[in-house]
Amino acid sequence: MGCAISGSGLTAGAPEIRPGEEETPAGLTANHIRLIKESWRLIQEDIAKVGIIMFVRLFETHPECKDVFFLFRDVEDLERLRTSRELRAHGLRVMSFIEKSVARLDQLERLETLALELGKSHYRYNAPPKYYGYVGAEFICAVRPILKDRWTPELEEAWKTLFQYVTSIMREGFLEEERNKRSNTQTSSRERPDKRSTAI
Repeated sequence: MGCAISGSGLTAGAPEIRPGEEETPAGLTANHIRLIKESWRLIQEDIAKVGIIMFVRLFETHPECKDVFFLFRDVEDLERLRTSRELRAHGLRVMSFIEKSVARLDQLERLETLALELGKSHYRYNAPPKYYGYVGAEFICAVRPILKDRWTPELEEAWKTLFQYVTSIMREGFLEEERNKRSNTQTSSRERPDKRSTAI
């Protein structure tokens, strides 16, 4: 299994910024963006494979994550997961999000909107932020063998930085949706008359 980043939750130190290289608000440098885009061209050739590997590894290294996925909650056989049409479909949806994120690296405002909305939808799916970093870690473990000698520490740092940025915004979206829901629930309960006080 041996992916050193697996289970780390993608906690890494601050990225090193070289002289003459600007850092975006996301912590992504121009070099990070270039490396991510170049590697994505190769990764997307195996997009379905990466999605499946990523989620099978996720469920293998963090079985508690299966609780969020009602379709896979009771599946113990990893081989059955590898051939699951539902897992393939979900893996493709996640890979599609990554593809959209890569496409928006030069338009961080659009990327932030995308990630914020995804975080909000994860609240509705009851998928808490504590799991988000695991997906990035398993993505890195899944693509490293595909890129072989093209994989470098700099490329790993670039992908880690992107996932940390996206997951932090998703977390904001989740918490915003949670606050909105709580606020709406409190407002609607104040608007309804208390049944005990209406009894005669």
